Amino acid sequence: MSINLFDSTKPTARKGITITPAAEAKVRELLEAENKPGFGLRVAVTAGGCSGYSYGLYFDESTDPNDITIEADGFNIYVDPNSAKMLNGAVVDFVDTLQGSGFKIENPNATGTCGCGSSFTA
Repeated sequence: MSINLFDSTKPTARKGITITPAAEAKVRELLEAENKPGFGLRVAVTAGGCSGYSYGLYFDESTDPNDITIEADGFNIYVDPNSAKMLNGAVVDFVDTLQGSGFKIENPNATGTCGCGSSFTA
């Protein structure tokens, strides 16, 4: 079962997961730099990390029939059903500051995070 969560009235706001324009631009840039046309961005939650769960972001060429597919600007975002439950309402952003740059996920379902910010408790 595949569910499309795209909300055509707000191109950057999707029911379930929101991806910011900065994150969309960075994903498109990386897909081009890595010569991966047709790949999508997989957003996943896995067991592990110092707080219990960690985020995974990587390029994926294929999807599972059960994946939730979210249309972004120039690529798709794939989320497995178990991760989708933990990411409902999350915002994927790309930040570039003096302290460093990278993707950041703000997750309203996280009840706590670790010091490094890459794992969370739900």
